[in-house]
Amino acid sequence: MNQDSASDVDSPWCDPSSIRALFSAPRQVAPVREASVPRQLRPAAVLVPLVARDGGITVLFTKRTDHLHHHPGQISFPGGRVEAHDESPVVAALRETTEEIGLDAGQVELLGRLPDYQTGTGFNITPVVGLVAPPFELRLDEFEVAEAFEVPLGFLMDRRNQRLHSIVIEGQRRQYFAIPYGRHYIWGATAGMLVTLRHFLRGEEDGPLSED
Repeated sequence: MNQDSASDVDSPWCDPSSIRALFSAPRQVAPVREASVPRQLRPAAVLVPLVARDGGITVLFTKRTDHLHHHPGQISFPGGRVEAHDESPVVAALRETTEEIGLDAGQVELLGRLPDYQTGTGFNITPVVGLVAPPFELRLDEFEVAEAFEVPLGFLMDRRNQRLHSIVIEGQRRQYFAIPYGRHYIWGATAGMLVTLRHFLRGEEDGPLSED
């Protein structure tokens, strides 16, 4: 884990103005997709909250409670399924964020979207990127969210911290991304979307490192 990259605030994309400029003229990036994606996908959306701290931009994550049926205890972005009454994935991402962590839509400056992320569990996830300016107070849904925490964007965007692992499930080898940070282990779809964000912000599509 490259702790030095956590203070990488000199990169041109580490200030709000530069990130706004990147999203105002979006580039084409290759999305990261999981293997064995089923034909029928359920729409979902997440908010990728970039917090404009004085010491540099951070990314806000949630940790799901251990008793949930889907992905218990995992690190994720706030979000969930796109419901029939949601006008768009953006509306769904903001609604779910308010419900899960109490961050109101009016506190989020929408920047744009990343390519949809398709999962082997049957979801088509739209990552919505937004800028959040402190101060703000979170109100966690204690049933769904065990905690919320932030990680420096510079750390997450350093490809040396993005690891590619593989595992054999039912005789088939599958790969997944992981970004360990302290006591937190960011992996799966959340890590995959962060790799896509790096592709967008840094223009790097050489892929993460592999430990296998």
